[in-house]
Amino acid sequence: MAQFFDTRKRRWAVKLMWLLLALNLVGLLFHGEGFNLLVDGILGTAAQWAPAAVCWLAVRRSQNRLPFVLIALSVTAFAGGTTYYMVALAGEDTLPFPSLADVGFLLFYPFALGGMILFRLTQARPRTVPDVLDGAVGTLGAAAVLAVMFEPLLTPASDDSGLETVVALSYPLLDLLTLAVTAGVITVAGGNVRQRGSLLLLGLAAFSIADVIYAFRLANETYYVGTWLDAGWTVGLCLIAAWADASSRSTEPAPPQYQGNLIIPAVALTAAVGVLVVGTRIPVSGLAVALAGATLLAVGVRTQLAFRQLTALAEAQRQSRTDDLTGLPNRRAFYKDATHRLGTPPVRSRALLLLDVDRFKDVNDSLGHDAGDRLLSQMGERLAACLRSEDLIARMGGDEFAVLLGDLNQHDAVRVAEKLRRAAADPFMLEGIELQTNVSVGIATAPHQGRNLRILMRKADMAMYKAKKSQTGYHLWASVDDEHGDRKLKTLQELRTAVKQDQWVLHYQPKVDLATGEVAGVEALVRWNHPTRGLLMPAAFLHLVEESGLMNELTNQVLERALDQLGQWRSDHCGLTMAVNLSASAFIDARLPERITAMMDDRDLPPGILNLEITEDVMMPERGHARNVIARLRAVGIQVAIDDFGAGHSSIAYLRDLGIDELKLDRSFVTPMTEDPGAAALVASIIQLVHGLGLRVVAEGVENRETFELLRELGCDQGQGFFFSKPLPAHETDRWLRAFPPRVTL
Repeated sequence: MAQFFDTRKRRWAVKLMWLLLALNLVGLLFHGEGFNLLVDGILGTAAQWAPAAVCWLAVRRSQNRLPFVLIALSVTAFAGGTTYYMVALAGEDTLPFPSLADVGFLLFYPFALGGMILFRLTQARPRTVPDVLDGAVGTLGAAAVLAVMFEPLLTPASDDSGLETVVALSYPLLDLLTLAVTAGVITVAGGNVRQRGSLLLLGLAAFSIADVIYAFRLANETYYVGTWLDAGWTVGLCLIAAWADASSRSTEPAPPQYQGNLIIPAVALTAAVGVLVVGTRIPVSGLAVALAGATLLAVGVRTQLAFRQLTALAEAQRQSRTDDLTGLPNRRAFYKDATHRLGTPPVRSRALLLLDVDRFKDVNDSLGHDAGDRLLSQMGERLAACLRSEDLIARMGGDEFAVLLGDLNQHDAVRVAEKLRRAAADPFMLEGIELQTNVSVGIATAPHQGRNLRILMRKADMAMYKAKKSQTGYHLWASVDDEHGDRKLKTLQELRTAVKQDQWVLHYQPKVDLATGEVAGVEALVRWNHPTRGLLMPAAFLHLVEESGLMNELTNQVLERALDQLGQWRSDHCGLTMAVNLSASAFIDARLPERITAMMDDRDLPPGILNLEITEDVMMPERGHARNVIARLRAVGIQVAIDDFGAGHSSIAYLRDLGIDELKLDRSFVTPMTEDPGAAALVASIIQLVHGLGLRVVAEGVENRETFELLRELGCDQGQGFFFSKPLPAHETDRWLRAFPPRVTL
């Protein structure tokens, strides 16, 4: 309840701030020349105290208070200086310069600088060498440009070194320093932090412009109170307060986006070269030239690091898409490329072939796994040689291959299947033994048997097992192959009833900070409390929910229940976050961000405690739409994670521009780490690359202490698995959380 009233106070304070600014601007427009007690004295002063009030309310709301305390002190000091100035001016025609008001004005800068520096130092994301260079490039580039702009003010017209000159020069110098440092801080921020930082930069820019005009008018003895210039400082204070209000509402700053970091050196380079070019036409101070040179040096170092990072990223991407044994694309690459082709108009006839090597287990058992690996490698080469360049082939895992044929009908697909079987039937030489085997092929065609890759895979899989069972070699899927058709129809009807009666049960699995042992949050996992079959796992019903178009209703019910539970837990576990999975069909809803925001507002929950987990198939085929929805979710503070990375749907290629907060490493990467040095090296490489992009890494499938300790050594941020806890019902999760506050005993 207290938080509700604090939120209302904040909203009213922000509205009052903008209203007072508007009234002050209108008053300046109509009151004429000279000092006006109502407009310049009362409204002008009130319009500067309102941002101070907004900043102090932001201090109350923020979990990281010290930076916002300094920002609030800076705004308060400036408003205090204005108040003294106006009160003193009410009884005098003019005031001496400098006066006590300048003390308040000058105090604005050290407080603002300290607040920005602390704000950067307390960011949750680790500071790396690229971060430091990005900040240096942004600061130096901005300082070089500002040094040129402020040069007339930094060079006094006379040799007078009295207090008046010192104070007059201090304003542009402090403006230059504050703007440059702020540009550096915002440079290394990302996502929402960088977007909100534009408010701060605009506010400081308004200050700088007002100070420049004020200095020129003061030098020419043409300054007087009651002009639009007076509103420049007020506008700056309001923008700074708006930044403080927006930033304090985020529980965790958004990580930087990689593509933004690549833009930084280019912008800074342009600025530095521009300063040097201007210096060839007009006199430029040595300070500006030195800053431009330092910027060029920092840009060169940063560009070299970016090139190395991109090279490593490209290599990791290639490895993530390639099957090590056969050199063919792997499951991950096939799902991405095949989904893209199936979803790209115009709709064409395509065929999906699923191939399984016959009696492969006998080869492994009799000749060993090394011989089996060589058989699969040679099999991959033969199959690929039978296909056209536009066809897709991949090893899906084990002894299974998949092929997507383009622009072919059913009869053509059957001919290709026969060709593949003939190639596979030629003898192989393994361990000096001539071995003959073959493949069983299941065929499903698009679009009339399905447009979705998952549907086609399921039907091709059914057809492949039918081919094995009948020993015909290949089989084209037909509706009669769906042996569970009647049961499927019954289950679909039961699912509709389940949605109407809300028969879902949520279990919760903790996510633990691997460095500290603290419980970072929980993931909500849905179960179906079937009236006759008992508690069903997601694999038993989610694909039918998707096919039947009920996913939006299920998603709403899961979100409502998860947020209700989180609201109950927050009184005892205030730092707890909640992760909820979203499917591709739920993500299509353009109003998803507004619906989720409304749910959280109804429960008075801050948006940063919700983490939505998606798989990369969300990006297919409407990549632009999905990216827009992600951006709108993160704009209000909701976190977004890529789930099941490594399970066949995710790709490093998208991490640069998705704008996400977290990557969840699939258990297929994590499980073999303790026994396979290659798997551990790949995980280490992924963690390093993902951290370089400013993302958190969560490892799924942490089943034992050895895996936990290895992940912690590699710098993985969080872990999830049976080593900590299996998914538990709400009441058992509550007992688990109470039994291990505030950290898990490791």
